[in-house]
Amino acid sequence: MSGYYDLKRSGDQYMFNLKAGNNEVILTSERYTTKASAQDGIASVRQNSQVDARYQLKTASDGSPYFTLSAANGQAIGRSEMYSSAAARDKGVASVKANGPTPTVKDNT
Repeated sequence: MSGYYDLKRSGDQYMFNLKAGNNEVILTSERYTTKASAQDGIASVRQNSQVDARYQLKTASDGSPYFTLSAANGQAIGRSEMYSSAAARDKGVASVKANGPTPTVKDNT
């Protein structure tokens, strides 16, 4: 089973999660003021998820590894969950690379 984008409304804003085939969230978007902007964000993940330089591998203040994905202009598109290890984070990056290009969007707005 391949991944998909789960597009939804959060209050008066829009956001999406990229989910793996097992329905686990692998990337959470920024919040957008319009649905069209959120859809543009999905297009940006599709385009940028294959570019290694777009990933920033980070460590939270509590020591938990995570990553962010940015567009070519440096603007953040989304971030991962907090992982228990750098190896788990790296598997998360690999999952975004594998699932990012998916054309499937579940529109729950």
